[in-house]
Amino acid sequence: MKLCIRAPNWVGDVVMATPVIGAALRTPRFASVTVVVREHLAGILEDGPAAQHVRTLARHDQESDLYRALAPDAVMILSNSFGAAWRARAAGIGVRAGSALGGRRFLLTHAVIPPARGGRRVPIPSAHLMRDVAGLVGVLVPDLHPVLGVRDEIVERERARLRRLGLREGEGYVLCCPGAAFGAAKLWPPERFAQALDRLRALHGWRAVVTGGPGEEDLVDAVATHALGDAISLAAEVRDLAGLKALVAGARLLLVGDSGPRWFAAAFDVPCVSVMGPNFPELTASSLELAAIVRVEDLECAPCLERVCPLRHHRCMREVTVDRVIEATRDVLARKAAVA
Repeated sequence: MKLCIRAPNWVGDVVMATPVIGAALRTPRFASVTVVVREHLAGILEDGPAAQHVRTLARHDQESDLYRALAPDAVMILSNSFGAAWRARAAGIGVRAGSALGGRRFLLTHAVIPPARGGRRVPIPSAHLMRDVAGLVGVLVPDLHPVLGVRDEIVERERARLRRLGLREGEGYVLCCPGAAFGAAKLWPPERFAQALDRLRALHGWRAVVTGGPGEEDLVDAVATHALGDAISLAAEVRDLAGLKALVAGARLLLVGDSGPRWFAAAFDVPCVSVMGPNFPELTASSLELAAIVRVEDLECAPCLERVCPLRHHRCMREVTVDRVIEATRDVLARKAAVA
């Protein structure tokens, strides 16, 4: 059989999908496996086990034509979007396996139906859901630990960049990714990030390196500017996902919002503290061995899953204190030390 895997559309979800992709590549029933991924996300899989199996999509309207050219017997749809299932059906793929979310059950031949309680979906970890989708086409996933690769050339490029920007040879750094592509509701105030970075500098002597995705330059600069220490901002630098992998892999700690770079840290076994607000913590409750989630508990309005706080008070993020974040860093660093 020929299998296509439709990768998810978000950075963190693509990283969470890597154990499923790896298991599919090792499954002897498939003569070929092709991973279809959006072009701007391809850097995540670069240098990893699936790199030679990737086909990229610049636009959604190319997807059905790509499937027709590949002529797979089955497609494993790890994206939960309605459109991904629709385009697989339009291409005439005989076996279409995915999650029955977003009203797309009728587009699938094989579906995982997430549990519900009282008519509402029960949140389960996204990595577990993707593992269950893989099972529909006979792929058994023994381990959900993300797997990424980054070649030495990229690692050295990022080290040279940090040296040019003032990081001394051998000096440890904390990488901070304060952005969140989902929307403003996920953003912890930049001055809080800066205060946490200052505390970590005082405790461990680690330099702060602040980076972000496209369009987050002002936020990155705001965090670096609010920091009292000599934080390094990458806002004016060329940034890509392959370089981000190298930066995360070389960090002593990742301080991040509720966003994709957290999964880079999981893949490279880097301690990580993530500040979470309007999302269900259960959706990302995997690969937590060296990760700590800091959130405000027992808010009546949370989790709302909205891009912008509908009540305009943003308590789920504003009430997360720097002290709690620093305590969480102590916890994950202790766990790292215990397994070192």
